[in-house]
Amino acid sequence: MKSEAIFLVKKGPSSDAFEKRHIVLPDLNSGEVLIKSEAFGLNYADVMARNGMYRDAPPMPCVIGYEVVGEVIGVGPNGSSELMGKRVLAFCRFGGYGRHAITTELATVAIGDMPSSEVLALSTQGVTAYYMTDVLAPIQKGERVLVHAAAGGVGSFLIQLAKRRGATVIAKVGSSQKEARSKELGADFTINYKEKDYVEVLKKQPKIDVSYNPFGGSTFSKDMKLMNSGGKLFLFGGSELSGGRYGFFSSLNFLRKMGIVIPAVLMMSSRSILGVNMLKIADHRPKVMQECLAALMELYSKEQIKVCVGKVYAVKDIALAHDYLESGASMGKISITWD
Repeated sequence: MKSEAIFLVKKGPSSDAFEKRHIVLPDLNSGEVLIKSEAFGLNYADVMARNGMYRDAPPMPCVIGYEVVGEVIGVGPNGSSELMGKRVLAFCRFGGYGRHAITTELATVAIGDMPSSEVLALSTQGVTAYYMTDVLAPIQKGERVLVHAAAGGVGSFLIQLAKRRGATVIAKVGSSQKEARSKELGADFTINYKEKDYVEVLKKQPKIDVSYNPFGGSTFSKDMKLMNSGGKLFLFGGSELSGGRYGFFSSLNFLRKMGIVIPAVLMMSSRSILGVNMLKIADHRPKVMQECLAALMELYSKEQIKVCVGKVYAVKDIALAHDYLESGASMGKISITWD
């Protein structure tokens, strides 16, 4: 089948990185569905891929993107005919920037007339947050939780899910506007890291029990020093590496800032480091992804969690959308609509 997609063709500035090209889609395999996309979401991993810093990204030229909203217009051999014509939210293992996307039946959920700008947030970002707070190592009531980038896509869910589980939430953000958003979502305390050193602020308070850290680098070693016995540090990104101008040497410096972790020290202090890469979970434990998405959809439909909608761009403005996400100024989910 002939279609079109936004291809990532070059590393570096977003203005030169993308091209709309024609593409021929393969036939569907058993268990797969074809979706005519009306919108897709952006995630920070897309920025990392564009900068050549995401090792799991396919070789360029390629079509990146993890999530779409659209209509199921085809099913593979022996597939479920009940999905035909349904409007769905779906995960993709790349290919989300396409006008049509192929994924598995397990990766879809029917959404009726729910707005794409909201439900797109529930997929990669919402599921990442839920997997950490409720599945991998569930938050315990009364724990002190630090959320980095708290007004972002994942962070906005982490605040709400942590409060659901009875935690005290400390939101680390970069502006007064983001402080206000974090408090609206339920954060107990906020720290504007552009005005105060978050380490100095937290050193004067009881130690933290959980940190959700999408940055890595220098913030990793800082968080470890703030961690209580029995504490858990979740690493689900390396965005501090983004923007590094020196390739291999930037990567070495990133690792140097993280320092050396000795397993015996973790054991003696009863602290844990948990790495989270949802692409790997999707590859090897797809049912977990499905269950997390179903749980989030239920919370959303019952209005027990809020979805933070960021900006919505037309597909012709994909470069502007990438720049906005990379700037650090964004709040909530950024989505792209097809013409």
